[in-house]
Amino acid sequence: MDPKKAVSFAQEHDARMIDFRFTDLPGTWQHFSIPVSEFKEDIFEDGLGFDGSSIRGFQTINESDMLLVPDATTMFMDPFTDVPTAIILCNIEDPLTRESYSRDPRYIAQKAEQYLRQTGIADTAFFGPEAEFFLFDNIRYVSESQRAGYTIDSDEGPWNSNDDSKANLGYKMRPKGGYFPCAPNDKLQNVRSDMAMKLAEAGVQVELHHHEVGAAGQCEIDVRFDELTKIADKMQMYKYIVKNTAFEYGMTATFMPKPIYGDNGSGMHVHSSLWKNGENLMYDEAGYAGLSDLARFYVGGILKHAPSLLAFTNPTTNSYRRLVPGYEAPINLVYSQRNRSACVRVPMYSKSPKAKRIEFRAPDPTCNPYLAFSAIMMAGIDGIENRIEPAAPMDKDLYELPPAEKANIPQTPGSLRLVLEALQNDHQWLLKGDVFTDDIIENYVDYKLKHEVDAIDLRPHPHEFFLYFDI
Repeated sequence: MDPKKAVSFAQEHDARMIDFRFTDLPGTWQHFSIPVSEFKEDIFEDGLGFDGSSIRGFQTINESDMLLVPDATTMFMDPFTDVPTAIILCNIEDPLTRESYSRDPRYIAQKAEQYLRQTGIADTAFFGPEAEFFLFDNIRYVSESQRAGYTIDSDEGPWNSNDDSKANLGYKMRPKGGYFPCAPNDKLQNVRSDMAMKLAEAGVQVELHHHEVGAAGQCEIDVRFDELTKIADKMQMYKYIVKNTAFEYGMTATFMPKPIYGDNGSGMHVHSSLWKNGENLMYDEAGYAGLSDLARFYVGGILKHAPSLLAFTNPTTNSYRRLVPGYEAPINLVYSQRNRSACVRVPMYSKSPKAKRIEFRAPDPTCNPYLAFSAIMMAGIDGIENRIEPAAPMDKDLYELPPAEKANIPQTPGSLRLVLEALQNDHQWLLKGDVFTDDIIENYVDYKLKHEVDAIDLRPHPHEFFLYFDI
């Protein structure tokens, strides 16, 4: 779709407003709208101005003027607005130089794809994320100087099996019992189906949806893989549609990795493969699990750089409530076929060469998809270029290993502070091809430390009162 067709798209769909979307540094969509009468082809050349100093992780106030430049290929109709509204995604430019903005996450993803082609290794990177989320019926939280806490409720929650505030018909989920039961235990079929249909109408191909292990409303909707930047666009659409559909049903959706103590957390397993001239480079029938040497080196790069890579794929303090030892979390920095206890799994569902891929299981859906997918690919490229051999695959249940054997398996760092420190010490692999820059890494680390890590570390935790108040 070119600018002329984009204008025609808005007219053909009777749009009355055009909504311009872009992504801030932490990964949240931002937007503003104009009447369709103002939507002309010259906007695609001239851009639209906005205040970059008011966007998280962007500009200082003395350099605040920035431009949004819409991408005509990304238009779709908003399924939630009363006034018919067409959404279009944008890149960001400096208004003086008209250069692409180095801190624009979408531009970083585009540079990553360009760099892949420049290396000659491959011409296409496909990514297939599997984002999990929770649907709750009620959420309350507070964080003030003299009080802090939260309350979550879900009609499916096992704690509601004895609720006598209204008629109780039972059929609550057992703890960790949410994987695949039918209605009436699974009360979320209709809302998930509605989400899936809205995604399809917006141009996001859905492969399946189901209830996940987490008892109180954990869900998963899997979408068809796509090229790096396109699938990152679709993940932003995914989160927007999931949240707003839930809201229409009187529910609330969260992509927090660990909102409930004692039950499964939400991950975002990321499948990836490299292709050249229509051929999947990850496949070799003679290799372990059907992996080519290139794919094995790709895995080696991801495992080697995992401590710093997690700064982008698991970017919140809550991420490390999920990635903890002793639970079914993908913290073991090894790879294996079929094995969900390994950090990198090689799916074995299909014998087709086209289906061969690797699955990085550590990421979670709080990540900025543009940055996370780009970083995963850059780690893999570094592994290929330097022929990084991963440790021998572990075809064992890593959760049940004897302590002596388990002690020899490296694990993911245990906090956001540690992975940010790792990123500061290990990021040269991200700078290749100017995909990431020192500026974006320094700004990202500074933002995360100041606004998230330090903010959490400075505050008393509610459970500390349970542990220590009467000492």
